[in-house]
Amino acid sequence: MKRMEWMEQAEQAGNGTTEQESQAERTEQSGQSEQAGETNEKERRSAAASGEYPPEPETITGSEALLRGLLAEGVECVFGYPGGSALNIYDAMTDNPDFKHLLARHEQGAVHAADGYARSTGKVGVCLATSGPGAANLVTGIATAYMDSVPLVVITANVPTGLIGTDAFQEADIVGITMPITKHSYFVRDAGDLPRIVREAFYVANSGRKGPVLIDIPKDVSNQRFAYRPAEDEPRVRGYEPAPAVDPGEVKRLLGAIAAAERPVIIAGGGVVYANASAELLAFAEQTRVPVVTTLLGLGGFASSHELWLGMPGHHGEYAANMAIQRADLLVAIGARFDDRVTMKLDGFAPLAKTIAHIDIDPAEVGKNVRTDIVCIGDVKDVLRFANEAAKPARSEAWLAELRANKAAYPLRYRDSETELKPQFVIELIHETTGGDAIVTTDVGQHQMWTAHYYKFNRPRSLITSGGMGTMGFGFPSAIGAQLGNPGRLVVSINGDGGMQMCAQEMAVCAIHNIPVKIVVINNQVLGMVKQQQEIMYERRYSQIDLAGSPDFVKLAEAYGIKGLRASTKAEARQAWREALDTPAPVLVEFMVPMDENVYPMVVAGTTLDRMILGGFGEQEA
Repeated sequence: MKRMEWMEQAEQAGNGTTEQESQAERTEQSGQSEQAGETNEKERRSAAASGEYPPEPETITGSEALLRGLLAEGVECVFGYPGGSALNIYDAMTDNPDFKHLLARHEQGAVHAADGYARSTGKVGVCLATSGPGAANLVTGIATAYMDSVPLVVITANVPTGLIGTDAFQEADIVGITMPITKHSYFVRDAGDLPRIVREAFYVANSGRKGPVLIDIPKDVSNQRFAYRPAEDEPRVRGYEPAPAVDPGEVKRLLGAIAAAERPVIIAGGGVVYANASAELLAFAEQTRVPVVTTLLGLGGFASSHELWLGMPGHHGEYAANMAIQRADLLVAIGARFDDRVTMKLDGFAPLAKTIAHIDIDPAEVGKNVRTDIVCIGDVKDVLRFANEAAKPARSEAWLAELRANKAAYPLRYRDSETELKPQFVIELIHETTGGDAIVTTDVGQHQMWTAHYYKFNRPRSLITSGGMGTMGFGFPSAIGAQLGNPGRLVVSINGDGGMQMCAQEMAVCAIHNIPVKIVVINNQVLGMVKQQQEIMYERRYSQIDLAGSPDFVKLAEAYGIKGLRASTKAEARQAWREALDTPAPVLVEFMVPMDENVYPMVVAGTTLDRMILGGFGEQEA
């Protein structure tokens, strides 16, 4: 006799019950239990519906949790490209009609589009790629966002956790690869952590000094089922203090220095734009009567039409802006990091400045490149609001008159032509016909500087360009993201013939979804910025700059299903551009310009800001 049978019979004998009696008793107890269970379940559901009792957590996969987390953060669109390790995530999209995804034609196009979306809206941009080459193709875009403090959440799939470290197919240590160019990284080991991680990633990316955050999800984790609970409303990241409190004492010192200054200058950078502090900067400048120069990323943060605006400083800075810095007795940097393209030769930068003040949210930037006497750490918007409560004017009226005279005597100029189409004229035409109200994205090169000079930006988040990294291929895909983030605004993407070929495949995305970006190609058939530097600094020893053999951009656009136009004269330019603006769809306009046109002013590397080459229009020739 089996042991379990023997034990059951002995127990029945000891209780004085027969097998039939015992079975009847069990049936009765089972019925009572089921009835009690039904009653308890009804009570639990009723309590949950009334909010008195938390509902049982739903069991879902890591992929489903990821999508829910993104939607909870208000994500309007994810830019991505699928692959094997990411298939669980893409499969979950088929059951989630609220989730919007835009299929790029290259991962670099996806990350640049997410970047353009973030810069133009102030929201977090999101991109998604598979493991190995998919993740590696994001690296340039991540670095671009990191250098310019752009909030991105970059999601990569990876091989299953059991294969990590085995050199599996399409395995790459993307966390390790991107460690120097991300603000924070997560390698997800348990799907149950995803709700918290997604919430934290958005918080870290878009607070303090903004930047890209990476979430790397192994394939088995994306398919792991768990009892889902939404993340807490308030993320907690140990050791992370994104917004230091304003130091009233330092602000008081700053205001005292301004009140005593005779030749003060404000250098406003991208931090003004990212902090949404344009209104506060305007009030600060007007109350203190301090003139403003704006860096490349700061353009639009202070209206170019304002009487206190002097222009962009630096390597290709305007005469009045550069000379103001060199003659200033007080410099106030606001959300700017004294980049080498602004300062040029450091030991000759602002030689007359008795005091240099720096307002920035990141303490690591203070004193890194330039000595700093007054340090105001904090969110630019908060610091300026506090300062505006007590700001008094500087003794700057004579100084302002001198600067106005400089600006009048040395304006931006170029030699126009009735036989050739000049690139500067093209930018002026675009500005004139859009009223300066468009969102303009640029690639990197001469056209970028001409845009900074001749398109007058009066609104923040209107110029989308790669500053710190100088990434060719950025301009066009970033315009796709900007257009999706701002469907009611005109978006113009200005590119060179070199950079346009680096992400031209994204024209398919515009054509398929009728994304009405106006694509401008300034075609001089050469790597113009490289040519200019070889001409001036390498005695015209030209090397590997000829772009002859580039495609016919009009035919290329038409091959993708986009209208293509071309202009070689002023009359053709006006007609083609008007047709582009009147077309409610994407249009590419190729402007044929001479290859020997250079960007001026120019400060040669290794010289100071006052040693400008003005292109034959002044006496400051180096």
